[in-house]
This record gives sequence, structure tokens and C-alpha cells, in this order.
Amino acid sequence: MKAIRLEQNGGPEVLALADIPAREPGAGEVRVKHHAIGVNFIDTYQRSGLYKIALPSGLGLEAAGIVDAIGDGVTRFKVGDRVVYASGPIGAYAESNIVKAAQAVKLPDAIPFDIAAASLLKGMTARFLLRKTFRVERGHDVVIHAAAGGVGQIAVQWAKQLGANVIAVVGSDAKAEIAKSLGADHTIVTSRDDIAKRVREITGAGAHVVYDSVGKDTFMASLDSLRPLGMMVSFGNASGPPPDINPLALSQRGSLFLTRPTMFHYTATVEQLDETAADLFDVIAKGAVKIATPARYALTDAAQAHRDLEARKTTGSLVLAP
Repeated sequence: MKAIRLEQNGGPEVLALADIPAREPGAGEVRVKHHAIGVNFIDTYQRSGLYKIALPSGLGLEAAGIVDAIGDGVTRFKVGDRVVYASGPIGAYAESNIVKAAQAVKLPDAIPFDIAAASLLKGMTARFLLRKTFRVERGHDVVIHAAAGGVGQIAVQWAKQLGANVIAVVGSDAKAEIAKSLGADHTIVTSRDDIAKRVREITGAGAHVVYDSVGKDTFMASLDSLRPLGMMVSFGNASGPPPDINPLALSQRGSLFLTRPTMFHYTATVEQLDETAADLFDVIAKGAVKIATPARYALTDAAQAHRDLEARKTTGSLVLAP
């Protein structure tokens, strides 16, 4: 089968298309024939070496498709089931992948493969951020960075559905228009606005929570945007890793909370995974969260997809077509 392989860390140019044998699933596993493959920032971190993985390796953690083989002991799925997964194992950039049955979820017929592969990881991320890491309630002032990106677009809509006052931080006026169209109450454009100053002008006291996936370029401004006892949720490194921080900086700004969550700790059990995915599918089915049609690249163009994602040329989500 065709698969993207990574022999060494580096830029997008290290991604190479290869022919590798298709494996049979073992006990507790299923083989998923992919119809659409999700492209996520975590893939670029693993490719570059920011997040260490054993090399040589495949790449990618998310895909949607059809179960075409099952291993011993699998009762959760049968051959022909529509499924989607977002917790790996690494190697989704391929025509098929072997997945533990406990790490995949059934895909409702109403949700197309492209939408599923574009939204499961990002949507479940938005869900744990908004409902578990900091439980957003009506009236909360919520700052969402990269609001026109994949996670951002879902989080803006979901936070608004929960009754929050949503402040969307974006990189351009065009992206601000996208955030407004999704329901953002206010927008901040990083190329000209002082983030913390604008948040305080909008809220008075500062935000209850800031969701920051940008990292280095916005980290301190995010801290300065919070009210006393507010929470800083750092969940990405799009501009590079955040700076080291002395815990005193949190007390000096009002006894702030700082957390660096990852989805895998919020979906560690089958029950948690199913609950998280079900919540996502429910808000999509109700129309509370609309998933934009993702930008589509051929599997052979995975390197270009990474270039475009890292250059922040894209809005919404990206998928690869095997």
C-alpha cells in the first residue's frame, strides 16, 4: 500500500511516499481502509522533532474509512462499519492503518468521511477544552486564539452555543470575518492590536479563560489578558514552544491557573472516548457546530499540506485523499 514515511526529522521535504506491506490486524485490532486522512499541527511537531517519535516512522493520527478486517476478540466493530479515529497509532498518512478497536468510534451515516477526518481530533479537542479543562458557562469571557483555524472554528461556535462572550484572536482581517461569521462577539487582529489591552477594553476585568494554541508569540499576552483566578490553557505551539515561566508570574497576575492539556488524557478509556465523540457528533447533528468543507490534498502532496499549514495559509481543516 502507499504510505508517507519519515526517515529523519526536518521540514516538509522529509516526507516521502513509499510502498509498504499492508498488515493484518492482531487481537483487539481492526484494519481501516481510509477514505480521508486528517492533517493536524501535532503531525508537524512530530515531523520536525519538537515532539519526539521513534524513527523511521509513518505519520498522522486521524482518519476515517471502512473496517475491512478485524482481529481476534473484536466485538466493537464488524467488517463494513464506518469508523473514524484520532488517537493513532501513528501512521494514518497511508491507504490503511491498523487501529486498536478501543481507539476508534463508529461514524454516523449522516457525517461524510471528509468531515469526520477534518473534525474528530479538532472537535474532541474543543470539547475537552470547553467542557473539561475549563468548563465554559453562560456569561464567561472566553479568548480563543487561531480562531479561524481547525480547532478555533469549532471552539468559537461551541463556546457561543454555551452562552460565552467569545473573543476571537486571528492573524488577518479576512480571518476576522470568518470568526465573526461563526458567532464571535469580538475579534482581535494580531498584526495591529495589542491583545491584552483589547481584551481588557472588551471585558473590563479580563478574561475568565484563554485558549492559546499559538505558543511563543502570544503566551505572555495571553497571561496578561486574564482576570484574577483566570485560567491560561496552552494547548499548542504553532509559533514555537512557549517561554519558560517562573510560577511567581502567575501569582503576580492574580493567582492565575496555567495548564498544558492533551486530548489523550481526556479520552484514555473507551467510555471517555465514546462520550467525547458522542458530544461532538451531537452538536454537529444539531447544527450548533458547522464543519467547513476541508481543503483536500492528495496523499502524494502531504509535504505541501504541511507547508501551507505551517505558513498559516489555510483556514479550517485539511485532509489527505489516499
